[in-house]
Amino acid sequence: MISKKMKYALKALIYIAEHYAEQVKTKDIAEQARIPKKFLEQILLDLKRSCIINSKQGNAGGYYFLKKPSEVALSDIYRIIDGPIALLGCVSKNFYEPCADCPDEAGCKIRLALYQVREQTLTVMENITIADLTKD
Repeated sequence: MISKKMKYALKALIYIAEHYAEQVKTKDIAEQARIPKKFLEQILLDLKRSCIINSKQGNAGGYYFLKKPSEVALSDIYRIIDGPIALLGCVSKNFYEPCADCPDEAGCKIRLALYQVREQTLTVMENITIADLTKD
C-alpha cells in the first residue's frame, strides 16, 4: 500500500502536469487536489530537492516541472517519497541491506520470491509516467 504522502505527491504532480505551460501556486494545488496545505508544502519541498519540480517566488511565481512529465516515472516518485520499491532490504537495488537473521542469502527462498515481486513491480512503475496519469 502506498502512503498518503505518496498519493498526495502524485495528485500534486498530476495537477502541475495538467498546467504544464504555467506555474501553479501551492494554494491552487491544495484546493484542487484536496491536499492539506502544510502537508503539500513538505511534499513539494521533497520533490524540489530531488529536481523533479522547481518554483519561482513572487506574484507570478509558482511550481513547475524541471523535466517533462513524460520523463518522470512512477518509480522515481515512489523512491523519493516512500523509499525502496523492494519489500525486503536484501532485494533492494538502491537501498540494499542484508537480513541479520539470514545465514544463506543466495539460497533464501523468501529473498528469491520477493526479488521477482520487485522486478515485476519495478517494470510496471518504470513504464508509467506522470504524463500517463494525466490522460483520460
